[in-house]
Amino acid sequence: MDNMTEKKCSAADLMRSAMDKIREMVDTNTIVGQPINTPDGVTLIPISKVSFGFGGGGGDYVKSVKGDKKGGGGAAGVNIDPVAFLVIKDGVTRVLPVAAPPMTALDRVIEMAPDLIDKVENFLDKKKEKETV
Repeated sequence: MDNMTEKKCSAADLMRSAMDKIREMVDTNTIVGQPINTPDGVTLIPISKVSFGFGGGGGDYVKSVKGDKKGGGGAAGVNIDPVAFLVIKDGVTRVLPVAAPPMTALDRVIEMAPDLIDKVENFLDKKKEKETV
């Protein structure tokens, strides 16, 4: 049986327990990952962004013949997003960002704009060549 269920817990105990669990989940190895060595001599080191949050609360309720009625709860969450890789080859280190996918229609249009401009320029160049011939 868990220590938390054997004794009465305060809200501070719940928060402390939640923070301890977060510390267990998130350490420096989560942010800067273990190096990955490839057969061609390249070393990749993953870099991640870690976000976490927690909350909790409790309260005293109506007193009864059997004693005070108390309630409480706590929760924690962790989000890990890869952001880049450190790429080490022949003593040279580079940062290779991991691009997040576009989230909105506007983001997709902005992402497509350079390709669209290139296609329009190629079309106009071909049209000019035909007109000059």
